[in-house]
Amino acid sequence: MGHRPSRSDLLVIAGFIRPRVLWRGLFVGRPFLSHWSSAVMITLSGLMVEPLAWLQSLQIRRQLRARQLPPDPIVVMGHWRSGTTYLHQLLASDPAAATVRNSLMVAPQVGVLLRPLIVPILARLMSARRPIDAVAWEPKDPQEDELCIAKLTIDTNMAGVAFPLDYLVHFRRSVLLTTRRFERLWLYITRLTWLHDGAGRSHLLIKNPAHTARVPMVLKHFPKARFILLKREPLDSIRSLVQVKQRMSGLVGLQPLPSEITQVEETVTAHRELIQAFEASRHLIPKGQLVEVAFSDLVRQPFQEVQKIYETFGLQSWTTAQAPIRQRIEQSSTYRADPVALEPLAEQRLRVLLGVE
Repeated sequence: MGHRPSRSDLLVIAGFIRPRVLWRGLFVGRPFLSHWSSAVMITLSGLMVEPLAWLQSLQIRRQLRARQLPPDPIVVMGHWRSGTTYLHQLLASDPAAATVRNSLMVAPQVGVLLRPLIVPILARLMSARRPIDAVAWEPKDPQEDELCIAKLTIDTNMAGVAFPLDYLVHFRRSVLLTTRRFERLWLYITRLTWLHDGAGRSHLLIKNPAHTARVPMVLKHFPKARFILLKREPLDSIRSLVQVKQRMSGLVGLQPLPSEITQVEETVTAHRELIQAFEASRHLIPKGQLVEVAFSDLVRQPFQEVQKIYETFGLQSWTTAQAPIRQRIEQSSTYRADPVALEPLAEQRLRVLLGVE
């Protein structure tokens, strides 16, 4: 697939999952014995920090209750591979923005307790670039909250990555549907993010493509939430996601990889259902709380697109945000995306499903 991910990257992305999550995973998925080595590493790392997880829970309980969350978080969403990561990186460069970062995502159950240790450890563990798409990443870089939540529950979209033969099952039960338990865990991670990264900051930044179908859930708890929807041509977005899913499942999957044709068919279906879910709830978003950004515009003129977001939402930190955002854009200018190419039959199937000549 072009990348040979290391065991250390496996630990960063899928390690330190709480034992009860792995136990429940045995009942919602079908792990294959052929993937036992990954399963053992994931399990042992979670068991190793579990006593400290209880200690952190006791230590921060009062702090979480005392912290008042901003009532109007900024939520970056849109189908996967539509520019959400890039925009998140730019917005998170603002010194006033608090967000989930890799240093919290790797083990949220101990992320506050072990904060002084995690960053230097991650600096040693992490590859210079993400194994799924060659994007540069560092311990303090922003991360989507779904990966954080996945360390605490099997009921996330990441279950479909761990169990790629059942991707659509997990997508529908964990993205198109939400439970009260998931809502509680999402709110917990949101509060934990503010505790972990919010000191001295003015606004909360959340990035998660799965939230494209969860607008009602977000508005239920944050009626003033501001949404940014990334939009990209389905052909390009889906093709790229198929490649990333194959790489991601190859890294953390507990089942054999499905064929590219199967991945194409399931990803096209999930794309359609995700967008339909958003359009069904679009009317719930109050006027002035939604900005739509085209992927092509973001790539062509990133600074101007970010400036428009600040102006539309009336963010007060633009003066201090400009320099670090420009710096991040400059850093990203050297990035060269991996070529995205499917097997000929998979590409043909993708075009037929999308009605593309």
